[in-house]
Amino acid sequence: MFRKETTKASPPLPLTRCLAKTYVANTGEKKAGRQVLNHCHIVGEVARGLLARLPDWLVAELFPNGVELIAAAHDIGKVSPTFQAKIYKGTDAYKDNLPPELISFNPEIEHQWGGHAGVSQATAKYLKVGKFIPEILGQHHGYSPNVANLATDEVFGGSVWQQRREELLTDLKSALQTDFPTVQNELQARILAGFTSVSDWIGSGSLFNDPAENWQPKIEQAIDEAGFVRPILKPDLRFTDIFSWQPRDTQQYFIEQVKQPGVYVLEAPMGLGKTEAALYAAYQLLVTHQASGLYFALPTQLTSDKIHERVGQFLQRILVGEGPHQQPLLLHGNAWLKTELGKEGNPGGSWFQASKRGILAPFAVGTIDQALMAVMNVKHGFVRTFGLAGKVVILDEVHSYDSYTGTLLDELVKVLRELHCTVIILSATLTQQRRSALLGTASSNEAYPLISALPKNGCLIEQPVLKIADCTIAIQHCYDEDEAIEEALRRAELSQQVLWVENTVAEAQRIYQALSARDCEPKIECGLLHSRFLKMDREKNEEHWTRLYGKDGGPQRQQCGRILVGTQVLEQSLDIDADFLISRFAPSDMLLQRMGRLWRHSGTVRIAGALCETWLLVPELASAIDNPEQAFGQTAKIYSPYVLCRSLEVWQDRRTVAVPGQIREIIEATYMDRGEGGAMLSHLNALEKKKEEMRNQALFGLSKAGKTLPEEKASTRYSAQDSVEVLLIKNYRLDTQQGGCFVRFLDDTTALLPEKGKGLSPWQRRELAAKLLRNTVRVADYLAPKAMDLKSLDWLQDYIYLGKHEGESRFRLRVARVLDSDTVVSLDGGDASEEYTIQYDQQLGYLSIKK
Repeated sequence: MFRKETTKASPPLPLTRCLAKTYVANTGEKKAGRQVLNHCHIVGEVARGLLARLPDWLVAELFPNGVELIAAAHDIGKVSPTFQAKIYKGTDAYKDNLPPELISFNPEIEHQWGGHAGVSQATAKYLKVGKFIPEILGQHHGYSPNVANLATDEVFGGSVWQQRREELLTDLKSALQTDFPTVQNELQARILAGFTSVSDWIGSGSLFNDPAENWQPKIEQAIDEAGFVRPILKPDLRFTDIFSWQPRDTQQYFIEQVKQPGVYVLEAPMGLGKTEAALYAAYQLLVTHQASGLYFALPTQLTSDKIHERVGQFLQRILVGEGPHQQPLLLHGNAWLKTELGKEGNPGGSWFQASKRGILAPFAVGTIDQALMAVMNVKHGFVRTFGLAGKVVILDEVHSYDSYTGTLLDELVKVLRELHCTVIILSATLTQQRRSALLGTASSNEAYPLISALPKNGCLIEQPVLKIADCTIAIQHCYDEDEAIEEALRRAELSQQVLWVENTVAEAQRIYQALSARDCEPKIECGLLHSRFLKMDREKNEEHWTRLYGKDGGPQRQQCGRILVGTQVLEQSLDIDADFLISRFAPSDMLLQRMGRLWRHSGTVRIAGALCETWLLVPELASAIDNPEQAFGQTAKIYSPYVLCRSLEVWQDRRTVAVPGQIREIIEATYMDRGEGGAMLSHLNALEKKKEEMRNQALFGLSKAGKTLPEEKASTRYSAQDSVEVLLIKNYRLDTQQGGCFVRFLDDTTALLPEKGKGLSPWQRRELAAKLLRNTVRVADYLAPKAMDLKSLDWLQDYIYLGKHEGESRFRLRVARVLDSDTVVSLDGGDASEEYTIQYDQQLGYLSIKK
């Protein structure tokens, strides 16, 4: 219970004087905005408008009559003396003119009960409006407030302020002509919490800032501008109408199975066209009104950027006219900047980034992380739950997830079924055990390729499909890295296109430096792809190299030999085709994925004498079993030593591999359970212990009882290090005359960031914020520049979310300068890190060297 700040009940303000909002006018003045009743009514009408745009069957299943009142009631807690004291003090006109009813209240103590959201929760609980509704109201800022007080306690203004809040509820019921519904269970409550938050965001948008303007004609416009526009699809399209080629047998069989919501697994080799099969199946469900949208989830941002292009082409062919959804929402181009989601979705808000907002859009491509957070106890996790309801959710590269993510993924698939989603799981290398876990039922078929279908109204069907002709890949084991470097250069000098895959960014950077330092004749081109580039540099790099190594790289491919070095991003979802592959040793499923980038397209013209061959950089098996950390080096920190040793056993005597014919055999030989002894038993025990830790950590993330985690702290994959975003600039200068900050970026472009966005249109402000985000890179916390206090980053707070809530400060954006020498320094010119020398180079990316 929180301490009392008043000794007697103070007379409440009338509802006509209870403010909900302030807003910044074009003059820069902070003015009083809409009243609480007005704002709550707006949000209720927005909620009603959103419901009208959802499919009727989805509304009937998940949204009972009266949910718009839940959304409207979210801010009833703003009718409280501490909140009103805070908002009046926050307006320029009232700084020295506080209403006398509020003088005795201290707004600074609001954080003790979660602010006005806590008062909303306490009020609804006091009124006994249902088991779940109080918490839904309390969660509308992303988490459940910890409220021990009664709604009539003096800190909330006593019984007289509670009566005023009840008066507000009565007025809202009258205005909306409805009452509170019955919420059936926790999952429905989670959906409605997300629905309430999104309705509030839209109802808090700039269209509703000025209380003198009539808000009612703007409801539909606000929902449109938030991106909630029903797409119109072209009917009766065949597969060939969308993709310009006839479906293969495996694709056709899969499409025929996906006729209703459910869980569908397509196991087929790399390069078969699993993506196109999944997209056409999604089209069938969308055009028959059995799905509300599409979310395509991939392991990493790099892979999702490339799939974006393919999904974009798909949407252009299935959607009518030049509607707002021709491009899936992603941090790609500027189309997403046109959507407005209120304060939380504006520059400086935690949901400005398109990587988060995409999950609310009808069509989006993103990472698996955003989908996994829909089932985790993280800030705004329930917004993601609402965003996924009723959609086709395609989960690609599922084999590449570890035990930690696997536990979350199993829960996600289970919840998606309850949300009336269609789940399509794509994999080239899935074990029988993982397939059974994802389906939630025993699966024993060992055929490959294989289609597993578990429709919502039906039993499991497992359908083997016609075998595909094998491609035989020669395997060479290499124990000397220098020998591999010489072979890569020799092949490139013969005009071959070489791919070299490492398991860590640091190793990829080192190999790239060794290769690019060599003066070869004829000239060869070397490139590097990994996750530690600024977003703008990564996009340029990715575009350049995937074009050269892709289907359409033919003429340029013949101009010279090339070596593309990269990390695991090269093995996932990229349609690239190499003549020769060198790979650091990795688990069997990773190796097979990498080999899927070798001789991928039958129509590719190759240099005479080129061989379909892979060199594996391997240690000796005996030394690996005896001391895996020494034998495998950094790889043993990325992958389990036990799995690496089991994989090495499978590959050590292989001189060829037939793909796809031997994929199932290799995967099951690597992962099947067996008895162990000696050192291998020790490695197995270490793996089982770590798996248990990972499962427990994942289950903790799923727990509803624990404290809600900040999104940055909510790990969706197992990692010993947390990561942070780093903004890199050349320089900055505060300009008091112009009231803002001049920033010079690494490409020598400049921008003025006016304080509070003064003089900028919403579009201009969003463009500036997007430019800042394109100059960020995500790195491990221990490799990042030192954290700075919020005050020193004031000039950024109106453009980038800096983490304002408890627990977020550690994950706050880091900002540093890059000198002409490529050295990264702090904003004041000092060392960026006490332990590492940091550099940024457009060719190498973000580089950290231990001092």
